[in-house]
Amino acid sequence: MIADNLSSVQERMAQAAQKSGRHPEEVRLVAVTKTVPVEHIAEAGKIGGCVFGENRVQDARPKIETLGTEHYRWHFIGHLQRNKVKYIPGLFELIHSVDNPELAEEIHRHSLKHGTVTPVLIQVNVSGEAGKSGVAPSDLEALLERVTHLNGIAVRGLMTIPPFDPDPEPSRKHFAALRKLRDRMRSLEMENISMDELSMGMSNDFEVAIEEGATWVRVGTAIFGAWDTG
Repeated sequence: MIADNLSSVQERMAQAAQKSGRHPEEVRLVAVTKTVPVEHIAEAGKIGGCVFGENRVQDARPKIETLGTEHYRWHFIGHLQRNKVKYIPGLFELIHSVDNPELAEEIHRHSLKHGTVTPVLIQVNVSGEAGKSGVAPSDLEALLERVTHLNGIAVRGLMTIPPFDPDPEPSRKHFAALRKLRDRMRSLEMENISMDELSMGMSNDFEVAIEEGATWVRVGTAIFGAWDTG
């Protein structure tokens, strides 16, 4: 089942890219595994064509210890507590969810201790939804200015999570807004800031996200079933 689901998602991704005049290789898949058993992750790993996304450091560490990082690539996609940052360098290739300068500084500090540079995305609360993580669009430029000197991180782009709706179309305006915001930040040409990546779209709306410019989509339920994966 997982193999068929993964292949189906990859095919739908390719079709959405082609529909919007993009090359399928421009869009990559984060298979969300936050509550998925190790054996199911291993099954998806045999198919390939994706990285794996975790949202809790304490849950991710035993999975990564079991499966390793040589054949499995890992992204962190959840809310990151500053007291868990010390475990991040060397485990995750990309953090999707930096939303304040203090967290960025903590990742920078531990990355330097580890002798590495950690790529990150800035999470933006495009919709303004109350209680949702993410920097306000109006505060994004100021945040970027505060982290541009941090050489232990490399800002690669932006991430957002729109309000959930079973109909994907209402998400389109939020995805388009993030793309426009990315383009504006890119035009500023800040040092140590690249705006190549847009992480947006989940199981219910990833095709719309691709049409609006996503370079990473985060898909769980459509691959693994109802494991509360997103």
